[in-house]
Amino acid sequence: MKLFGPADILLPKSADMHRWAVIACDQFTSDAAYWQRVRQVAGEEASTIHLILPEADLGSVNEAKTIETINATMDQYLREDVFTVYPQSYVYVERTLLNGTVRPGLVGAVDLEAYDYHPGSVSAVRATEKTVLERIPPRQRVRKDAGIEFPHVLMLCDDDRRQLLEPIAEQKDRLKKIYDFDLMEGGGHITGWLVDSDAASAFDARLQDYIDSVPAKYADLDGAPVVLAVGDGNHSLATAKSCYEALKQANPGVDLSGHPARFALVELENIHDDSQVFEPIHRILFHVDGKKLLHDLRTICADDGYAVEYVMGSERGMLHLDKKRGELAVAVLQEFLDEWMVDNSCEIDYIHGDDEVAQLAQQPEAVGFLLPSMEKHQLFRGVISGGVLPRKTFSMGHAREKRYYLEGRKIK
Repeated sequence: MKLFGPADILLPKSADMHRWAVIACDQFTSDAAYWQRVRQVAGEEASTIHLILPEADLGSVNEAKTIETINATMDQYLREDVFTVYPQSYVYVERTLLNGTVRPGLVGAVDLEAYDYHPGSVSAVRATEKTVLERIPPRQRVRKDAGIEFPHVLMLCDDDRRQLLEPIAEQKDRLKKIYDFDLMEGGGHITGWLVDSDAASAFDARLQDYIDSVPAKYADLDGAPVVLAVGDGNHSLATAKSCYEALKQANPGVDLSGHPARFALVELENIHDDSQVFEPIHRILFHVDGKKLLHDLRTICADDGYAVEYVMGSERGMLHLDKKRGELAVAVLQEFLDEWMVDNSCEIDYIHGDDEVAQLAQQPEAVGFLLPSMEKHQLFRGVISGGVLPRKTFSMGHAREKRYYLEGRKIK
């Protein structure tokens, strides 16, 4: 089993790349205007907006018809030879964020046999936070008949020796540059280089050395070591896994070891790179009795607790959640909200930006909570020793810094 390896990667031959690449579907879920602007920018040109379903549109009356159109467009792009295929390759990526920071990564395929998102998993590739199983079926509807996948999954390695990606960065001038453009909607700039043949083999050898070193790295912990951890896009990866498991169940006794659905395209990044900044994911509740919610929340506060700011219209204040109730502020708040919402009808959303929360909290019957960020060094050891973190614990950067759909891969 090869945990992470090269893939037959698809990229458009002649598309306007600024129009082609769009941000991860789980962003701006409460901002319909964002997605409207994206569609206006793309127009009728070749674009991944025609190949993905934004979560803002999940559950809409037109969902089934939209998914049919997405699948038909994928087939059309394949028929019309829109793509160049880079066989058994990686793509080394440098994403220049708006603040000038450069975030490196390597696009390749993870083996879904090595990944398990269920609680108590001891797999080598593991989710970092709880997977909400109810979120998988809607995504299955999008993927199950799709001919191509486009990833927004960010996979992490705990490479403090910087042995995996950094050698590629050092030789990038000798690699073939395959794209270089500005991303739409303030996403910054992105450049990609082809990593194949000898460069790919050299990376594979370094990866095996890294895998071999993992058990000793976490020998002081009781839990099973993690080789790679999902930093972003876990529900998309869980959907790929569930679709693959369904394929196996439908084909008992069939050798699927080489089937493209066994793998999923991801971008591998190093948690120790200076560009990696973990941002909090905030909470906002709609159609809620805000005064009652805040009153009840104060029953789990303590003078020296975790500081969590709330916003309700023009009112802002600070709550201090009791540290005895959990290791992270987000864990204490989420556990309370999960229980409180059982008896108090309302809706919850997860928002990445402070300003976005403050703006949304101006609506009637809305309350937003601004959470502190998690230290990134806690991630791997926390997953190994304590299992998955609470859902939506952290975000790798701001909303506009999320991965854009760019490279593709056939999954049929």
